[in-house]
Order: sequence, then structure tokens, then C-alpha cells
Amino acid sequence: PPAHSRNDWIGPPDKHSNLRPVIFYVPPEESPLERRLREARQEAQACNQRFWARQNCAFHQEKEEFIYSRLKAKGLEMRDETGQKATLNAEEMADFYKDFLSKNFRKHMQYNRDWYKRNFTITFLMGQVALARALRWLRWKKKNVGN
Repeated sequence: PPAHSRNDWIGPPDKHSNLRPVIFYVPPEESPLERRLREARQEAQACNQRFWARQNCAFHQEKEEFIYSRLKAKGLEMRDETGQKATLNAEEMADFYKDFLSKNFRKHMQYNRDWYKRNFTITFLMGQVALARALRWLRWKKKNVGN
């Protein structure tokens, strides 16, 4: 982002996680509370990126292995006679999706718990930052009105 920018910048989707990375704006006079909020947001983003990059990689690898094994069981190759990649029908792929979700159920449940904890912390810190800013504004206004 340009040096004069005062906003967070959101990039294009990551090729592994499919999540859009964020470059967080750091104000020049960031308070310790605001820094804690920004760092909590950055950590949440990093955890999401790591989880979904690993999960998507595992998904694609297992999907390819599933397709290969099903095609091999049918006596087919990965590419048809025209050179196009062979595919399975929706019902066969539904078996894979169901198995993949079942196998990763606990991992997704743990991810969801962690995600909720992180978001609760972020929301709590956002409330504290908003309150601190409101109080600072009120003190400034009271000081300037009294003069």
C-alpha cells in the first residue's frame, strides 16, 4: 500500500488457502490496546491462512487419489482418448466429499472452536478500543469547550 494510506489493504485470494490476505494499517500513534487488537487480527488471519492452505492441499491430493483409484478400478486412465482429464459422476464424487468431511470432522470442529475464541477476543478488544476512543474524544471535547 502507498505510504499515505490510512486503511487496511486486502489482496487477491491466496492460491493455496483461497483467503484474501490483509495488510493491516498501523497508525503512527497506535495505543497499546490498538496494537493488541491489530496483532490479534493478524494472528487470526495467519491461523486461518495456515489451516485452509493445509486443508485445501489435503483435499486436492485426496481428491486426485480418489479419482485415480476409482478410474483404475473401472480400468480407465486419468486422461481419455482425446487427452482430456477423465472425471467421475456427481454421485461418485459425493462419496468422496462425504468421506472427506467425515474423516476431517474433528479437525473442523477444533478449527471452529479456535475461530470463535479468536473472534470473541477480537470483538472484545474492538469494544475496548471503541470505548477508549470515545472517552478520549469526550475528554478532548470537554477540554476544548471549557476554553
